[in-house]
Amino acid sequence: MPALVPLLDAGHVHLSGGDRAGCDAVVAALLLRSVGRADPGAVRLIGYDPEHLGGGLAGFAPLGTAGLLTFVGPGGLGPLLDDLVEQIRRINETVLAGEYASLRELAAATGRRPEPWRVAVLLGGDELNRHERGQLDRVVRAGVACGVHLVVRGVPLPEDPAVTRVVAETSGAQIGGPSGLPVRLDPPPPATLVTETCREIAARVNAGPPPTPFSDLLPPPELMWREDSASGLTAPIGEGPQGRPVRLTLGDYPPHALIGGPSGTGKTNLIFAWIGALAARYSPAELEFYLLDFKEGVSFARFAKGRRDPSWLPHMRLVGINVNTDREFGLALLRFLAEELRRRADAAKKHEVTKLAELRAVDPTGHWPRIVAVVDEFQMLLAGRDAVAREAADLLEDLARRGRSQGIHLVLASQDVRGIEALWGRPALVAQFTLRIALPKALRILAERNDAAQSLPRWHAVVNAESGMVEGNEIARIPSASDWETWSGLQNRLWRMRPPDAAPARLFDGDAIPRLADAPDFRALEAPADGSAPRSPVALLGEIIDVQSRSAALRLPRAPGRNLAVLGTRVDEACAVLDAAARSLARQHPPGTARFSIACLDPDADPMARALYDDLADDAAWYDEETVGELMSETADGLTGPGSPHYLLLFAVDAAAGALAARAGRRTGLEHLRRILHDGPERRTHVLAWWRGVARMRADLGGPAARTDQIGAWVALDAHGGELGSSLYPGTGGPDWYPRPWRGLFFDRAVHRTGQVIIPYGPS
Repeated sequence: MPALVPLLDAGHVHLSGGDRAGCDAVVAALLLRSVGRADPGAVRLIGYDPEHLGGGLAGFAPLGTAGLLTFVGPGGLGPLLDDLVEQIRRINETVLAGEYASLRELAAATGRRPEPWRVAVLLGGDELNRHERGQLDRVVRAGVACGVHLVVRGVPLPEDPAVTRVVAETSGAQIGGPSGLPVRLDPPPPATLVTETCREIAARVNAGPPPTPFSDLLPPPELMWREDSASGLTAPIGEGPQGRPVRLTLGDYPPHALIGGPSGTGKTNLIFAWIGALAARYSPAELEFYLLDFKEGVSFARFAKGRRDPSWLPHMRLVGINVNTDREFGLALLRFLAEELRRRADAAKKHEVTKLAELRAVDPTGHWPRIVAVVDEFQMLLAGRDAVAREAADLLEDLARRGRSQGIHLVLASQDVRGIEALWGRPALVAQFTLRIALPKALRILAERNDAAQSLPRWHAVVNAESGMVEGNEIARIPSASDWETWSGLQNRLWRMRPPDAAPARLFDGDAIPRLADAPDFRALEAPADGSAPRSPVALLGEIIDVQSRSAALRLPRAPGRNLAVLGTRVDEACAVLDAAARSLARQHPPGTARFSIACLDPDADPMARALYDDLADDAAWYDEETVGELMSETADGLTGPGSPHYLLLFAVDAAAGALAARAGRRTGLEHLRRILHDGPERRTHVLAWWRGVARMRADLGGPAARTDQIGAWVALDAHGGELGSSLYPGTGGPDWYPRPWRGLFFDRAVHRTGQVIIPYGPS
């Protein structure tokens, strides 16, 4: 029958006798069975082998790569015993804390073991001094309850019921002392088995422990949406080393959070876990999210309504993805939050209060949820030295400083150390982010001398609400929350609980091209009920890069200069702008009350121009290079009275310069065009034309020195900012505009002080 020796959570083992090989075999077998049967990383070995300098445990050396085996050199027994006693004291005070008699009892009651087993292997040495003997006695008496065990040969142990004595002589072995149970010792385990087992355990530990279940962060279903956010937002983010939840708070203090960690360390997963824990506790009336992701990817799109999953997170008001090239969208979010901050501050002033909790108390019928704005890879907003970066930094600083009192909280995340460095030039801004969350190997998130994140395993984070100072460190084990199935279960439950008037979040995808038919502003257009022409029709040109999903609109009243120039060489985008403008104008006119003259002078633009002509049916007329001169002449000659609305849609009009100039007569076709641009708008005749360059437009208007007042609005595509200066744009030097695919800069003299970035609507 097997002879069993109680060790883990049970006692200590003392070996003696003349059969040294037998003792070594017992040590190897005990340790291999202990580390091999326990969960990887649950057993940590400390070796003291002064005679052979660790050679007696050489087969277990691979455990050292995972921090599961440490060796103490000659003369180090005293410090080793001191450390074991300190571990026992700490576990009794902070882990057991008077609630449990032992770690074994705690594990049986909670299902978790917050501390590893620590096995000190003492293989000989000099005679112990008085202090060392006292410390060894303490470990023998109190160690078992705290998972601290001794396996000893060559060092005497005091008499204690927890000590099992094995005597190995060449004539036989006994358990329980010289007169104990006779046993036949097993042969030593094969060296290859020891090494391979230890390598496998070390590899699994180095890969990191598996995450805890996401459900651990969630309250029971019957307690969801029961929390009140008046004084702040609090939710667990994971469990600490003792198995207790680690909670994050956003409120008056700490007001904002900074998250950092290299790629692959779980930043996205942590954001999912935090959002889920908050969304399960606070209803949409208590909490709203705005989420912006500057890196490429669509993982955050699942918070919004999608084709794969029609549900959405009811708390989410905005999701921006793939905005790495659309810094203007990040700026639009900050402007939106700044306006909301102003609105809340005005309401607080009206009610003579200063904080959100006070405002909610005196205005219980108002809608004052706490707002959490998460900006991932936020450093993209601050990159460069242009107007966007300057305004974004100023808005961030103002929101961080004043947002806390009005319930607006910022969570900035970055995987690149440069993202954090972008903040250090603004100490007043950094000081507001007192909650720091550092993932494994994160740099510059915590205080300068706080390197706790460098040794973190996977699925863990350092949570620090004291601006990164060492004394504020808490280690949290983060659940797996970002996989589709895990998240969808929670989102669908919360979606079914949504209020009747809940609307899905606005989803902005920087890689997607919006459609005119889906635009709210387009759907809202309609012709006057009395059948008359609208007094000030609106041409929609594209989608503004902002929070509200608005359309860029050009009003065309009877006023000088109400014409549009589209500038650039990108055929598809230029055609899309003119197409959207024409279709939105047609939607506002009853059939037969407006004329649309379409002139296409570039073969590449012909398919889109033809599709527009076919859809406008009886209200449209078609012109080409041979007949465009007639269009100019007839239109110019017809400018004698207000007439009916007439829109000239000229595709690549600069291509007609030769044909227009070749027309013999008192006036050339270009002169007719200039007269239409100048006099037409006041007579309800407007030109919406595409020129394939700024210089070509100036040539058609009369040369480099020609005035451009008759062009009241323009959309620049691949025309650079420097080309748009002088008479087209206020000030000197032109706008800060760097062309990029499927983006345009819209400027209306009558409305704008600066240009507005838009996304042309895709082909209808």
